[in-house]
Amino acid sequence: MTDNSHESVPSRQRRRFPGISSRAYEHPADRSALVALRKLSGFDTVFKALSGLLPERSLRLLFLSDSVRVSDAQFTHLNDMLRDACYILDLEKVPPMYVNQDPQPNAMCIGLDEPIIVVTTGLVELLDEEEMRAVVGHEVGHALSGHAVYRTILLFLTGLALKVAWIPLGNVAIMAIVTALREWFRKSELSADRAGLLVGQDQQASMRGLMKIAGGNHLHEMNVDAFLAQADEYEKGGDLRDSVLKILNVLPRSHPFTTVRAAELKKWSETREYQRIMDGHYPKREEDKDTSVTDSFRESASHYADTVRTSKDPLMKLVGDIAGGAGDLGGKLRDKFTGASGGSNGSGAAGKGGAPSSDSTEGSGGTWRRPDPEEGSEPAGG
Repeated sequence: MTDNSHESVPSRQRRRFPGISSRAYEHPADRSALVALRKLSGFDTVFKALSGLLPERSLRLLFLSDSVRVSDAQFTHLNDMLRDACYILDLEKVPPMYVNQDPQPNAMCIGLDEPIIVVTTGLVELLDEEEMRAVVGHEVGHALSGHAVYRTILLFLTGLALKVAWIPLGNVAIMAIVTALREWFRKSELSADRAGLLVGQDQQASMRGLMKIAGGNHLHEMNVDAFLAQADEYEKGGDLRDSVLKILNVLPRSHPFTTVRAAELKKWSETREYQRIMDGHYPKREEDKDTSVTDSFRESASHYADTVRTSKDPLMKLVGDIAGGAGDLGGKLRDKFTGASGGSNGSGAAGKGGAPSSDSTEGSGGTWRRPDPEEGSEPAGG
């Protein structure tokens, strides 16, 4: 029988966060969506009623019968990590955890009434203790945020879409919902990565774990700084055609790209927000009922505005320029997509009578690299 209490202390000295609300670490886009859903009158009742159609009992029986349940007798090191993570994030009831035979490194938190955590043997064999601790914290973060319900529905609808794909237009509506859920879930992964860092409190371990998911167990061949440089190159490289291809590449995925996750996590770990949490100043669960939906949406909108303003991606920079009234839309789109220099046809002249400037950050006079042939990408686990 699994012990559902967390009468334990962290295996090494780490901060604990009594009563912490998931709002403390949730990505703004993730948080605003969840707050809005939670504030809808009767949402939970209606949602649970509809969710009765989902095969949750079947999932639980499947893992119980064909996976290994983590306990004091099986995978004891994982059991210690799980109780440790629940202790640090103050999750009252420790969710059941299973190890499933699968060479693909992956982990998930699913369930409707109560979350269950599943990790694959591929992941257990790939990561060291501190890297695995961050992953377990990641999944406990999902449980604390209530993500398991939406993840379960996403899995169900994805399977349903495949079953009705042969019906003309039969899966269009379902795929629209799946696409929307995937977009939310990718943001929720960024939230859970933050929770994993709060549990592990080891930035390098979190970075290594993501790097291993991308490149396997070859640490002597990899470098965290070089891995993060890939994320920077990915974000700012190419032209508008590359930006569109990035969007198309990520749409079918449930997880963001691993380099992007690593860069996002590192950026957050260096913020005042993270430091305040580590100093013991964070939102409490007891305050959740007083959370303002308007404030959450305002914060989300502010986040997206900052993202557009600071992004190095060509499409986001163009959006920022247009929003700021820089240049004419038609000329910018033509020049960006064709790779033409603004100065060649006069359209790149400075807005107030000035000559074209090679140093301008708003003009289109820069040299844009043509996209390399795109390679397919499988979703990364974790």
